[in-house]
Amino acid sequence: MIRPARDLDAGALRAILSEFVETTIWMPRLHSRAEDISFAAKLIAGHSVFVWEADRPLGFIALHKNAIDALYIRNDQHGQGYGSALVHYAQSMRGELELWTFQQNTSARRFYTKHGFSEVKFTDGSGNDEGLPDVCLTWRAH
Repeated sequence: MIRPARDLDAGALRAILSEFVETTIWMPRLHSRAEDISFAAKLIAGHSVFVWEADRPLGFIALHKNAIDALYIRNDQHGQGYGSALVHYAQSMRGELELWTFQQNTSARRFYTKHGFSEVKFTDGSGNDEGLPDVCLTWRAH
């Protein structure tokens, strides 16, 4: 079930974010877990955040205007369709979407391409905190 995120979800969202950083070999850890929970709380307060929830949040998407600023699914829930459902939900609310992901995140790039996104811009990473080369993807409704 997809629902709007609540303030009390910040801890669960932090866990999902931290899990990604901790299990992604090429991703540098720039922030503490406390900073991750603060980031999650700020996402909830300043974005349209939607959670896929069963008995607990399994993933979430954060939208700001026409941008997907975050899409994360718990590692043990990958391949279950939760990310697809969240992207389709965002697409149903917007006529166009934009997002950035890291060039090394080949699974994310395949996922977004499968959902109609096109890679439109590549950078050397000098504009992001991690310093990793990234790619901008866009989607427009037909």
